Amino acid sequence: MDNYEVLPNGVIKQLVVNKITYDYNYSNKYNHYGEKGNYLSYTRYGVLLGVLQRVPTSIVDVRYGNGSFLNVCKETIANVYGCDLSEYPVPEGCKKIMFKDISNVDVTCFFDSLEHFEDITLIKDLDTKYIFISVPWCHNLSPEWFINWYHRRENEHLYHFNDRSLVNFFNECGYDCLYMGCFEDIIRKNAALGELPNILSAVFRKR
Repeated sequence: MDNYEVLPNGVIKQLVVNKITYDYNYSNKYNHYGEKGNYLSYTRYGVLLGVLQRVPTSIVDVRYGNGSFLNVCKETIANVYGCDLSEYPVPEGCKKIMFKDISNVDVTCFFDSLEHFEDITLIKDLDTKYIFISVPWCHNLSPEWFINWYHRRENEHLYHFNDRSLVNFFNECGYDCLYMGCFEDIIRKNAALGELPNILSAVFRKR
């Protein structure tokens, strides 16, 4: 696969990247999801509560998009933070912080965001107890499948994961997997994949 390599942990990495701009317009496009975005945010929050069996004391959404998940969290969580490169505002009652300022946070969320990072090893030094993540599920059935895959998105999605490589990566970073599934497919099913899951979600706990 030209311009890609498979790392020892199974993660697929794009090698040469032409950077794109993550600005207000990029974040604003998530508003077109309408009620689906709200359904997804409440579903994510419900899954998180089910895994933790409690309400988080604090939470940060990294690359929070239009802030839909933050709006849900602020209803029951005292300290809610958003972290994003764009100037899109966080909802009222939430606080915007820089990635380097994430400190002593109960849960850090990466919904459709970690695959955009130039350096995903930043996870190792993150001061958080839990990570809740969703990424496109890369089945990589063949080179042709990968090149034509909807979520490949060259220069936008720089890393690609399947269930094994995601666990491998987080184990290397000092996290254990508490939950893994594809619950988002209830809302985000991709018919082109047939019976294969579209979105991979997981909750990890820091050792």
